[in-house]
Amino acid sequence: MEALIPVINKLQDVFNTVGADIIQLPQIVVVGTQSSGKSSVLESLVGRDILPRGTGIVTRRPLILQLVHIDPEDRRKTSEENGIDGEEWGKFLHTKNKIYTEFEEIRQEIEAETERMSGNNKGISDEPIHLKIFSPHVVNLTLVDLPGITKVPVGDQPNDIEIQIKELIVKYISNPNSIILAVTAANTDMATSEALKVAREVDPDGRRTLAVVTKLDLMDAGTDAMDILMGRVIPVKLGIIGVVNRSQLDINQKKSVADSIRDEYAFLQKKYPSLANRNGTKYLARTLNRLLMHHIRDCLPELKTRINVLAAQYQSLLNSYGEPVDDKSATLLQLITKFAAEYCNTIEGTAKYIETAELCGGARICYIFHETFGRTLESVDPLGGLTTIDVLTAIRNATGPRPALFVPEVSFELLVKRQVKRLEEPSLRCVELVHEEMQRIIQHCSNYSTQELLRFPKLHDAIVEVVTSLLRKRLPVTNEMVHNLVAIELAYINTKHPDFADACGLMNNNIEEQRRNRMRDLPSAVPRDKAAAGGSQGSAVSEQTDGGTGNWRGMLKKGEDGALGDRAMLQTTLPVSPQKGHAVNLLDVPVPVSRKLSAREQRDCEVIERLIKSYFLIVRKNIQDSVPKAVMHFLVNHVKDCLQSELVGQLYKTALLNDLLTESEDMAQRRNEAADMLKALQKASQVIAEIRETHLW
Repeated sequence: MEALIPVINKLQDVFNTVGADIIQLPQIVVVGTQSSGKSSVLESLVGRDILPRGTGIVTRRPLILQLVHIDPEDRRKTSEENGIDGEEWGKFLHTKNKIYTEFEEIRQEIEAETERMSGNNKGISDEPIHLKIFSPHVVNLTLVDLPGITKVPVGDQPNDIEIQIKELIVKYISNPNSIILAVTAANTDMATSEALKVAREVDPDGRRTLAVVTKLDLMDAGTDAMDILMGRVIPVKLGIIGVVNRSQLDINQKKSVADSIRDEYAFLQKKYPSLANRNGTKYLARTLNRLLMHHIRDCLPELKTRINVLAAQYQSLLNSYGEPVDDKSATLLQLITKFAAEYCNTIEGTAKYIETAELCGGARICYIFHETFGRTLESVDPLGGLTTIDVLTAIRNATGPRPALFVPEVSFELLVKRQVKRLEEPSLRCVELVHEEMQRIIQHCSNYSTQELLRFPKLHDAIVEVVTSLLRKRLPVTNEMVHNLVAIELAYINTKHPDFADACGLMNNNIEEQRRNRMRDLPSAVPRDKAAAGGSQGSAVSEQTDGGTGNWRGMLKKGEDGALGDRAMLQTTLPVSPQKGHAVNLLDVPVPVSRKLSAREQRDCEVIERLIKSYFLIVRKNIQDSVPKAVMHFLVNHVKDCLQSELVGQLYKTALLNDLLTESEDMAQRRNEAADMLKALQKASQVIAEIRETHLW
């Protein structure tokens, strides 16, 4: 299982080649406050002085440190191949193949690279430095050194330096595949440890947090860290390990890390003899190695799944970018044909990519026809905007100067046309909505169905322009047809329509029944034979003038009101006598708005309104059926049938080939990046497959 860590290092190298951090690999993240001893712990694990030293914030960029243990045979072979003179060396990712055998040069390169990205004003950067150390004296580990937690900005640091560092730390320790190494100085209160606090925020169960207590030799006289190391102060699931750091005097005097580790062992034996074998730098290194190996083993199944999913996604992305174009003529024709097919399929509901968030294409057109347009027509009141006075005025105007025996047919036609005309606006709005949806289908096909068009922005724009122009040309034709449908209904009011004749007959029977009821209710002072004679006379006149109950005029009979009603109406409508000395304006007739209508007027208006409503419903039914058919024929189906020929005729021209098939500027770069990432993922998948074959997993 020891070989698992080199495998992770190999995976890290694979993804470093493409500069990607899309895969969260297992690693140990070192967290602590400034001057808590983080750098000393790392140098103790390496066994060399490699990190910059100084006051204040020194680590200002994440340092991803890979420790690679090499045995003598591998060291000898590598030394011969690369001409390395020494048993230890280091390599930076940013310096490519340059090998550093002097660790002082490594420290200087870290300082230079930090200032290159972060400047020299104590600012920080989240761009990591990758360093790999090869040595026979280290255990296989991958560690991340982060800037120390600080509270107060110093020098030219920004005021939000604390927030910046906190966000950087959380970014790394939020990785569920990471182990958090929380470093706290022994001469501070463990209960106020910022490292443990931030670790607990992302790892509340403590399943991947290990605490390190530094500077055991600097505690106040008469105190010790026994309770801390035993976990009595703050328990940590993975354990608490104490170490002794080199002092600044030791560093100034060039005290080696090896000598420091020997002194640390002596201190632990003297001060904490019962805990000496479970503390110290060497024990920390072995513990980290063991924890990391077990952590890697637990993470590998999910890691393998993640790599396979990403490989499939990048393969699909690479396919969408397509191969470089060789035969431009064939490619152009193929793209045009595919777009036209996808456009038609979206209307028919057979597209490969079906929208799930909202209605699209043919489904939306169907919704417009049967829901939006249908409900709008049903909401139109047959008598909307028409008052009883309007009806009565129309009847009077149609009779001319002579009193009429019957309600004039002209008044009915005039009023019903006025109401039917109101159906034109929602019908034209229906055409507009379908046109807008067919325009939206263009964008839908561009986004989901034909991603190859994204390679050629000029071709995409040209296709959009051609389809938009075709839709624009069909819009006035369709509007004209819908306008004609309403005009046809207005051109001839068919009072012989079967549905209308049935309605008239039914209303005629109702009125006859009402007449008989009124006769029964007459007072005893009125001779019934005279009333009956009047009714019979009215019926006889009606029969002479009407061939049957199918004619709407058959229900309008004269003689119900008598002279009394006429006199009452006359008295109501005559102008008031003018005052003496004032001229009389015969046209100044009061409009009968507030007066009570006579029985005949009421009946006439009621009959006309019923007739209008009956005929309006017939026309509305016709319009609701014919408008969608007209839109489908003149707009939708026409565009479907002519789309490909229109695109080919407008775009498939030799003079346009080179211009239309010019790739976007960044397409070649994106294709190369996707290819490199796919290659890295495939290589990573092979590395994991090798683990299974060697039974390491």
